[in-house]
Amino acid sequence: MKKRLLSIALALTMTVSLAACGNKSEGGGDSGSSAEVPTIDKINGDDYKDLKADIKILTDRTDIVDTVYKGYADQFHEKYPNITVTYEAITDYAESVTLRLTNGDWGDICFIPATVEKSEMETYFTPMGDYATLNDKYNFVTEKTYNNTVYGIPNGGTAGGVAYNKRIWKDAEITKLPTTPDEFLADLKLIKDKTDAVPLYTNFSAGWTMGAWNDYVGIASNADADYKNNKLLHQKDPFTKNDEMSGPYAVFYTLYEAVKQKLVEEDPASSDWESSKGMINNGEVATMVLGSWCVQQFKDAGENPDDIGYFPFPITVAGKQAAASGGNYAYGINNKAGSDNQIAAMLYVKWILEESSMFDDEGSIPAVKGRPLPDSLAEFEGVELLSDNAPLEGEESLYDDIRNTAEVLSGDYPVCEVLEAALYDSKKLDDLMGEWNEKWTSAQESFSVEVK
Repeated sequence: MKKRLLSIALALTMTVSLAACGNKSEGGGDSGSSAEVPTIDKINGDDYKDLKADIKILTDRTDIVDTVYKGYADQFHEKYPNITVTYEAITDYAESVTLRLTNGDWGDICFIPATVEKSEMETYFTPMGDYATLNDKYNFVTEKTYNNTVYGIPNGGTAGGVAYNKRIWKDAEITKLPTTPDEFLADLKLIKDKTDAVPLYTNFSAGWTMGAWNDYVGIASNADADYKNNKLLHQKDPFTKNDEMSGPYAVFYTLYEAVKQKLVEEDPASSDWESSKGMINNGEVATMVLGSWCVQQFKDAGENPDDIGYFPFPITVAGKQAAASGGNYAYGINNKAGSDNQIAAMLYVKWILEESSMFDDEGSIPAVKGRPLPDSLAEFEGVELLSDNAPLEGEESLYDDIRNTAEVLSGDYPVCEVLEAALYDSKKLDDLMGEWNEKWTSAQESFSVEVK
């Protein structure tokens, strides 16, 4: 997926650049200004009460851009009356923004697409501060740090797990939440036999929703904060099945078997993301595998918010469960914008992370460390919440390098291979995982990685 997006970007960059020629950037501000842009830990809002700027923010939240997000912009404007904030919502977000970043004429703040590798962030985004300083204050800054400089701070965080309709699971006479892949599959079978709901809705057609399965390969499958950014990169054949049914194999086994046993929607190719929110709210769908960011959206999608629950991904390692807590999309500031606009953008990011009601509104883990967890994680009692440890020095971009070269754990396409293999009975899971091991080994060799 990464390579396909970049190919689109490269192919269309010339067209977009010509179209933009002679047009002033909508978020560019005073491109001749040379004022220094303070980092987020050093910026003082009182120093910029008279700053004048019009800034634009790109977002994927088409559902709340004209309501909730406009409300944030209006509240900020009350505090800084000379700064106007507008949002632009984009449906095909990752692909569109990947293209627009190459042009530079896209606005002032965006949610950094996953297609941007760590080594590329300094090309597009304004430094927000050094890692040691910001890591003391904010959660999840490791994810957008390169060479000890933070280029993006997530708008809150999520824990990895499974969203479910509590009423439907109760109707299926399930009294204990699953903690292993086979328990989970058995519960889905009960839902199929005892209710009319779709046991597991894959949202295959949307694509990006399938990429969520990649997130469980790290901490959820291993209960090890070092696994994703360090051990996995040096592991021999990481997709091999083990006796404990943990690790990466267990994650994709869960999806493969659910599809093979016909415990998913009848035609995954015709699934629809937006309508699926209402379907899980009203009980047409019983379960979806997505980060906890989805919980509030599902609650808001119908008349049954109290039916929506969330539990840890069902893998147990050495008798315990763990869940990854990671950042949502991270705010990045356009380093091609004028300095006044960059300063205004830094003020807005600081305000929305520290003063707005966003984390209560969305039920997400706050960006500022030490603030209370959301109610949506109530069923994670006894589960260890961990965040991925930083990569080793000199290996900051190695995870991206290996997964993109191997075309494994990169975007939604590899996960879609798992679903298609099970749906059409075209390939056994062990054979597919063997192919992934070969690709992983080849990528390790191409980067001269020591395999342990």
